[in-house]
Amino acid sequence: MYSLNVPVPGAVERLAADLHPNLSGFDRIRDRHSLVCKRFEADEADLHRLRERLRTALSPTPAFEARITGIDAFETPTHGPGPVVYLAVESPGLRDLHSRLVEAFGAVDDDLEGPAYVPHVTLARDGPADAVARLRETDIDPVTWTVSELHLWSRARRETVRSVPLPRS
Repeated sequence: MYSLNVPVPGAVERLAADLHPNLSGFDRIRDRHSLVCKRFEADEADLHRLRERLRTALSPTPAFEARITGIDAFETPTHGPGPVVYLAVESPGLRDLHSRLVEAFGAVDDDLEGPAYVPHVTLARDGPADAVARLRETDIDPVTWTVSELHLWSRARRETVRSVPLPRS
C-alpha cells in the first residue's frame, strides 16, 4: 500500500505540538503528521509501474495553496476507533488533484476517497467526547503554505520512496 502525501510545514508541526497537551485523553496520538492526497493499492513489485503512472498523471500539476483552518473531528470514522480529531485543510488545488488521481487510478476506498474526501491532518483518535468538544472550540491561527512537493509513502518501508516537485506557476 502506498499513499501520495502533502508534506506539512514546520508551522503545522508546531501547531500540532502546541495542541498535544489537549490530546492526553486520547488512546492514539499521532507523532508524525501528513496530509494524504491519494492512496494506492500496490505492492513492492508494482512500485516502478506506479511511479511511472504517477509521473504521467502529475505532469500538469503546478504548486498550489493549502490552509489549516481549524480543528474538527470524524465522530465515526470509516476505519478504526473514533472519534478522530484533526486539523481541517482547505485547498481547492488539493481537491482537484485528488479528483484527477481518483479518476486516473480509481478509489482504494469509496468512503475515504469518494465525494466524501476530507483533506485533513490527523492529531489523535479514540478519545472522550468532552475532549473532542473542547478541541473543536479551540481557536487557532490559520496556517497557509504553498504545496511545492508531494511524497510517495510506502507503508511497507515506512518511508518516502519518491518526492515529486511541483512547478510554481
